[in-house]
Amino acid sequence: MNKILMTLPLLLALTACNDTGNSDDDQTLTVLAASSLTDVFTTLGDQFEADHDGVDVEFSFGSSTDLAEQAADGAPGDVLATADQTAMTVAEDAGVVADPTSFATNVLVIVTPPDNPAGITNLEDLVGDTWVRCADDVPCGRVALAVLEAAGVDAEPASLEEDVRSTLDKVTSGEADAGLVYASDAVAAGDAVQVIPIAGAEDQLTTYFVAALDQSEDSELTQEWIDLVTSPEGQAALTEAGFTLP
Repeated sequence: MNKILMTLPLLLALTACNDTGNSDDDQTLTVLAASSLTDVFTTLGDQFEADHDGVDVEFSFGSSTDLAEQAADGAPGDVLATADQTAMTVAEDAGVVADPTSFATNVLVIVTPPDNPAGITNLEDLVGDTWVRCADDVPCGRVALAVLEAAGVDAEPASLEEDVRSTLDKVTSGEADAGLVYASDAVAAGDAVQVIPIAGAEDQLTTYFVAALDQSEDSELTQEWIDLVTSPEGQAALTEAGFTLP
């Protein structure tokens, strides 16, 4: 079964274990991916393992910017998937990826608790309420700033979260009246949230990129993962999960 790793120290520890504990026939594919890809990539990871006997897919999900910086610093991994081009450029500038491929887009929406206690219906309603969004330096934060600016809304969030799943968690836990997240995260939350489309948000789409990491020790297996993500099967899974196609 594929496994999810959350931090660089865990990735480093995993590498040390792989060097000493795995048989020659075992292979591990390590994927560093934006937190908004958690559900769909986990599903694709199960399929990849089923199609590749003896291969374990291990994930590190988190902020695209943080993961790109870790990859740039030489963190072990085979694949990097980011929620925008700006984050991928960090890895490109460090020379650890080349020729990233776009594979999906996403649109920002408002989510509230199911009963929408604050009665929020649009961005203007966020003013004066307890709402959250991603930090400015991560993809979902960059998109949120662009959407708010385009709408001419100056609303102060109660907190700035490290990634989109942390933002979603603040809403599903009842700590916030609303949050700005991707449509795919709203789909993943299901009945735990009410979804409110944002007028004009489709003009501020974020585009996802995937690339092989230079530190990968199995370029063929890495390319097979990228091929799955960009294949009709992978694209169908992304669409079902709430993403749109580039």
